[in-house]
Amino acid sequence: MNIQGHAALVTGGGSGLGEATARELARLGAKVAVLDVNLDNAKRVAVDIGGVACQCDITDTDSLQNALAQAAAAHGPARILMNIAGIGTAKRVVGKDGNPAPLEDFAKVINVNLIGTYNASRLFAAACAKLDPLEDGERGVMMFTASVAAFDGQVGQQAYSASKGGLVGMTLPMARDLAQHGIRVCTVAPGLFSTPLMKQLPEPVQASLAASIPFPSRLGKPEEFAQLAAHIVTNTHLNGEVIRLDGALRMAPR
Repeated sequence: MNIQGHAALVTGGGSGLGEATARELARLGAKVAVLDVNLDNAKRVAVDIGGVACQCDITDTDSLQNALAQAAAAHGPARILMNIAGIGTAKRVVGKDGNPAPLEDFAKVINVNLIGTYNASRLFAAACAKLDPLEDGERGVMMFTASVAAFDGQVGQQAYSASKGGLVGMTLPMARDLAQHGIRVCTVAPGLFSTPLMKQLPEPVQASLAASIPFPSRLGKPEEFAQLAAHIVTNTHLNGEVIRLDGALRMAPR
């Protein structure tokens, strides 16, 4: 699919990897709707790229439907969905006090990262399936954002790894399911990236993490993630695939 002129939705587009992706799609000529739970962040990015800001909680169907309607009113029906919104926590199964980890903490991460992504995807797919096909019979494309934690999660990452592993597991069946509608599905599993959350860590910690990456021995750049996301859109034969973007990193247990 040629990105130029098409409407795109970016969840979590107000910061980090989502912001970089929203900016890259806009640079390539997409009409971008920045969906984020933080409306101020969404507005900041949308103003810069000439897009539209939509406050959106991906776990809330009413919120999602309102955001999608707002985006469609501004840009027309979307053919591109970048699922990048997500959260992460670390919690040992048995705490230092000997008590089990709170179940609600696990459920919250699954609800946002896995169920929220599915929620956005199902609503997008239903609308996209009604559009006229483009070249090759393609109607749309969506991307999930997993993590290397889906494959080698660290101590305490049970909820995060399970949520991202769920996205990895959902990729192929979703692609097969939506093939009849000409909608492609791919997933990117990033490693350690220089995001606002990462930058909150002390410099020595960031340097140590960067040194653990075989090559290049530095944190990933958000624009590198964004470039891969854009390539998934433009390469029509990419479908049902999970791509690690990690500099050959394999995470240690701790």
